[in-house]
Amino acid sequence: MEFNALVVDKDEEKNITSSQVKKIDVSQLPEGDVLVNVEFSNVNYKDGLCIGPGAGLVKTYPHVPGIDFAGEVESSQSDLYKKGDKVILTGWRVGEVVWGGYSQKARVKASQLVKMPQGMSSKEAMSMGTAGFSAMLAIMRLEELGMKKENGEVLVTGATGGVGSVAVVILSNLGYEVAAVTGKKSSKDYLLSLGAKKLVDRSELHEVIKRPLESAAWGACVDTVGGDTLSRLLGQLKYGASVAVVGNAGGNNISASAIPFMLRGINMLGIDSAMQPFENRVKIWDRLNKDFPKKFFEPITKVISLSDLPNIGKDILEGKIKGRVIVDVNI
Repeated sequence: MEFNALVVDKDEEKNITSSQVKKIDVSQLPEGDVLVNVEFSNVNYKDGLCIGPGAGLVKTYPHVPGIDFAGEVESSQSDLYKKGDKVILTGWRVGEVVWGGYSQKARVKASQLVKMPQGMSSKEAMSMGTAGFSAMLAIMRLEELGMKKENGEVLVTGATGGVGSVAVVILSNLGYEVAAVTGKKSSKDYLLSLGAKKLVDRSELHEVIKRPLESAAWGACVDTVGGDTLSRLLGQLKYGASVAVVGNAGGNNISASAIPFMLRGINMLGIDSAMQPFENRVKIWDRLNKDFPKKFFEPITKVISLSDLPNIGKDILEGKIKGRVIVDVNI
């Protein structure tokens, strides 16, 4: 049984990779106890790395990327799922270490799946995907550490990206005053339409730290950037506030002082969406189904085909993507 998939291959002599849509057979899929007819996938930063040079994520070629997918169970050897169940997969290094969702069929372990929440479609699930999952996880962790509306504005860095866009929507829907950070002046109307109340120019947070504590400005923060931006905003958090660290688009390293932690009691929370246990995944998807208004799916979403992926993969690595890009694998 043949079907379409985006296959990335590598010329070992020239040390370069290429990707194109090819016909593959179900017998080529990795081992697993659930076979899924994929309906939608999406595009994340990791996908850009896998489609392009790999950057250490892809170990074996040929490879089918796609760290997220949603669809319908075709067959199952597990008691957890039966034919016809709607399911979602995010994380577990699927699409990196083993073949992923840029394919009309995927075979995975039952433990890597969750059932789609009632009332949610595959397209809606992939409009959120890992980005939405990460944003919701960050917000839930901030809530656990005491984030409250009365504590003041919540800062979202990299607000036009996938995680940032979803975080702005969810936080504003929950009643928080959201300050959105962006370096794209053309994105003002977009961010305001998502619910942001204030826009902060990226350059304001990208300066070298002059002192360990600045005026306390933010009641909490969802940071998707890392690097100098994270270093700077640590000194601007209010007493007892927390920052959820979700991404590293601005760099892996930070130059942080211990002073904000000692004198303001701030918290820096690491957010890992890839290896979350099953119980947490169910809770996160239930919260997404409840707290992400359906009216925002279309405004933040662009739909592409498998054949569009090579170019989009380059764009996401260069920071050219706004909102979410989802992949209809059947067009």
